[in-house]
Amino acid sequence: MPSGAPAERRRSLACATVFLLGVTPIVAFAPGHLRRSPRPLRHGAHRHGRRATPPLSMAATPPAEDSLARRLVESVPSAEADALIGEDAATFSLEAQSSEAWYIFAAAVSTVLAALYVLWIRADTGYSDDFIVGLEELCGSNSHLVNLCIGIIFPLVHSGLASIRPAAEKIVGARTWRVVFACASLPLAWTWILYFVGHRYDGIELWDLHGSTAVHVACWLTSFASFFFLYPSTFNLLEVAAVEKPQLHLWESGVIRITRHPQMVGQVMWSAAHVAWVGTTFCAETMALLIGHHLFSGTTSQSILSTQSTSS
Repeated sequence: MPSGAPAERRRSLACATVFLLGVTPIVAFAPGHLRRSPRPLRHGAHRHGRRATPPLSMAATPPAEDSLARRLVESVPSAEADALIGEDAATFSLEAQSSEAWYIFAAAVSTVLAALYVLWIRADTGYSDDFIVGLEELCGSNSHLVNLCIGIIFPLVHSGLASIRPAAEKIVGARTWRVVFACASLPLAWTWILYFVGHRYDGIELWDLHGSTAVHVACWLTSFASFFFLYPSTFNLLEVAAVEKPQLHLWESGVIRITRHPQMVGQVMWSAAHVAWVGTTFCAETMALLIGHHLFSGTTSQSILSTQSTSS
């Protein structure tokens, strides 16, 4: 580290803090029409996400000549949409989108990512490398033990903050808490990903299947298919960035009909594909930690759902 690094870090820390503090007013004081309250559910009814216009009728099929173009900008509800008690997943209408909301989204995400880069990622001003060096000193430079520490710290922070979400939102609000949650989780996620990429072939090689084209194709397809198991709320980008007020969603269509915990199933698929291809003890340890985290977060999510259902 250069001798001028501490002074540079202090200057960068001050600048990044100003940027980071700027994101909270952006998302916390967005225009009122962007703060939608969840509508009460009733039997035989469903929400349409951000849809401001009536859903397309299954009987009213768009003309053949513009059917494909129409599907690109507006989703067609599932056949059971009118009979759902919960929400119809992945509904989208381009006409219902607010350009103002997406401008705020771009500004908020850019601010957080800029602060993340300066405070955590950048070598001369960030603290990611110091975090890793500290863990390596603690673990005697054993990459498996360092990986284990990160794999314990990240779930405790990520799922731990999620578990206290109901109580925290009552104090600081749903939008501000989402910013706090992201600012704590993103740095650790970045560090873990980078450490895994750099050390994935550490340890004992359990097997080597790199010469098999069939295994390569199977691993690639399994990894690709796992992303279809992402929870529908992952795609509510305006809520993820707290531009719209984060809400509790009870999805009833889509991947939730295949498995109650789709993201956990997707993680198992992704992990199985990667450990099969890489075949080292370090990779196996990482995948076991990721699956364990999703099992843990599944119980956390169930607890949050029970708490919020009881309070409502």
